[in-house]
Amino acid sequence: MSGSGITVISKCGDCRPSVAHMNNSSEVEQLRLPAIVVDEDDELVKYIWREYLQPKQYEWVLIAGYIIVFFVSLIGNSLVCFAVVKNRHMRTVTNYFIVNLSFADVLVTLTCLPASLVVDITETWFFGSTLCKIVPYLQTISVSVSVLTLSCIAQDRWYAICHPLMFKSTAKRARKSIVLIWLVSCTIMVPQAIVMECTSLFPELTNKTSLFTVCDEHWEGAWIYPKVYHTCFFIVTYFAPLCFMVLAYIQICHKLWCQQIPGSASVVQRKWHSFQCRAQASAPGEPVRVRTVSVCAEVKQVRARRKTARMLIVVLFVFALCYLPISVLNMMKRVFGTFKHTNDRETVYAWFTFSHWLIYANSAANPIVYNFLSGKFREEFKAAFSCHCVGQKPSRTKRRTRASTDSRKSLSTQVHNVDNVSRISDQVVLSHNSVELITTHNVAQETGIETT
Repeated sequence: MSGSGITVISKCGDCRPSVAHMNNSSEVEQLRLPAIVVDEDDELVKYIWREYLQPKQYEWVLIAGYIIVFFVSLIGNSLVCFAVVKNRHMRTVTNYFIVNLSFADVLVTLTCLPASLVVDITETWFFGSTLCKIVPYLQTISVSVSVLTLSCIAQDRWYAICHPLMFKSTAKRARKSIVLIWLVSCTIMVPQAIVMECTSLFPELTNKTSLFTVCDEHWEGAWIYPKVYHTCFFIVTYFAPLCFMVLAYIQICHKLWCQQIPGSASVVQRKWHSFQCRAQASAPGEPVRVRTVSVCAEVKQVRARRKTARMLIVVLFVFALCYLPISVLNMMKRVFGTFKHTNDRETVYAWFTFSHWLIYANSAANPIVYNFLSGKFREEFKAAFSCHCVGQKPSRTKRRTRASTDSRKSLSTQVHNVDNVSRISDQVVLSHNSVELITTHNVAQETGIETT
């Protein structure tokens, strides 16, 4: 696929002369022995299948890799969607975008992975002209949805951490953004469906076998059109979003690890030393304990934000790594024409095949990242795979219930309370009596801070 999908690099560069020679021989024999022509064609097809289409050793490894990725991606991304839909406290801005990313991964796994595997192994498109347009179109949509979703996540985190008072992210806005992502992706990828057509590498065998039928781009008009399209495709779906996300996460990391977050725990942390001195001078009592709980809750919030940032940075790194080979190879093939006169077509074919697998491996890697770096998703995955039988120990059930209760507030929900936290911090500094009343009221809100 152009851009990030199914493409065919023919391994049998030396089989066309054999076909031509045999076809010329058959034309001569057709005048005398028609039955022999059919036998020769059958032998030719068998020879091509045996020598060029039968999977090699590394292709058997590829088949196993595709099967593993298929099940891991399908099960893992389905669990991500199920976990967010099932639990109301997980329906947050960031998780809405993560569900959208998982849905796009499920879509590409079900519709495109089987076809890509067959094409990579047999070098033949068996699925007809209609699917030749639909399958590549769906995969390019999935690529666009994934990169735009990751960009929206980066933008949301950037506003929440670097400029929390400038923009308030809500679940309603997240849902609108998701709808816009799909509309934009479906629109900008229409040219991909228009230019895809089925052709045969060997027209003389068209009526005799479907082998070596390829689904590839066919541009009408000037040669510059495909070069412009694929250059724009590379910039819009890979290079520009990646640069934007890298810059955003650099600033996020700088704020989280090198500076105090505006509107968050900065005031309380700066004044914490003076609080301790006042507590030692005054009689111990409930207000001191409440102030301690408030400060600990806000510090816990900062740590939770750091963990979420780590998880999202890992997701971005995996995406960039998995899509880099196919992006570079397609630019070399479609824009620069690097592989037109290559002699080592077997190596080129192997690189394209491996790069296709990496695309689907990215879909399978995301749920694994969530499992290792997010306590909430890990808990939900364990609950999904655990056996909820009658004889289960009540202590485990209580621990799971308590853990679910403790994680009522997600990281994105905490960001929405930045104004309240800032006001609490200022009032702690200005008035001893105000701290006692306001912090007591907000302890219940802060007890749900996520500890992923």
